[in-house]
Amino acid sequence: MTNTLYFLCIGNSCRSQMAEGWARKLLPSDWIVKSAGIEAHGVNPKAIQVMTEIGIDLSHHTSDLIDPETLNNATLVVTLCGYAADKCPMTPSHVRREHWGFEDPAKATGTEEEKWTVFQNVRDAIGKRIERFITEELNEKAVRNESHII
Repeated sequence: MTNTLYFLCIGNSCRSQMAEGWARKLLPSDWIVKSAGIEAHGVNPKAIQVMTEIGIDLSHHTSDLIDPETLNNATLVVTLCGYAADKCPMTPSHVRREHWGFEDPAKATGTEEEKWTVFQNVRDAIGKRIERFITEELNEKAVRNESHII
């Protein structure tokens, strides 16, 4: 069975792109991972750069608007900013929906070094949250399924 994880944010430029990159790297191959936005702002070059720093290539990603078909058939829809959580179209009752809020690194202020640190911190926080999802949801589910087989 194929599962779909759909990350949503306001502009599909930073947080949702990073989340998509992390999830594609960390999730099992039977998962389809996509991201989209309420608007399409283009992929932020700093998001590409900060993910490249850890070996994840976002250079081929595109900034996309929410696709109703993907939204209505996803296994899990995750909003990453409050605006997307509030403005995202309704999902059918069979689609699980969660909000994992992260600050917008594109709105960071300060020196270039301070802004870069925000990008790195958000990147790492998103990666840890996806790792937690895998540990809590997928690994525990696999253990439960194996215990039913025995």
